[in-house]
Amino acid sequence: MNLFDARIGHGFDAHQLAAGTGVTLGGVQIACDYRLVAHSDGDVLIHALCDALLGALGRGDIGQWFPDTDARFAGADSRDLLRTVVDALHAAGYALVNADLTLIAEAPRVAAYTGAMRECLAADLRVTVDRIGVKATTNEGMGHIGRKAGVAAHAVVLIAPREGV
Repeated sequence: MNLFDARIGHGFDAHQLAAGTGVTLGGVQIACDYRLVAHSDGDVLIHALCDALLGALGRGDIGQWFPDTDARFAGADSRDLLRTVVDALHAAGYALVNADLTLIAEAPRVAAYTGAMRECLAADLRVTVDRIGVKATTNEGMGHIGRKAGVAAHAVVLIAPREGV
């Protein structure tokens, strides 16, 4: 692989938390006293990942591909959105080298779920699990995230031409 053919992408997403019975993060359902307020299922990890992949491709962002003004995406499973983005990645001749994701949240606690998230994301990205990093941190009680009013996520990806991966 020519190093200059590789591309880096970064994505960010945030959603409000409200009273509920569970959230979906990294494609994994987590029972808790919250829900994510969003047009789709609100999976901030996958949304940030989609933005990172689209950014690396120079193809806009998740809001352009799956607008929240379009009723087709109401309640959408974010894994379906990710698989669509991965299809576009492969059609453009690229594949994922690796992805690193960070969840920023006071609640829910996700340490027990990060392994399942990595497996779920690896399957949808069509890579081995060792190419996916998922970690979580708190906001140390500061701001809306610290007050358990929201969650956020960052994702960084490296993609390369498929023949070089």
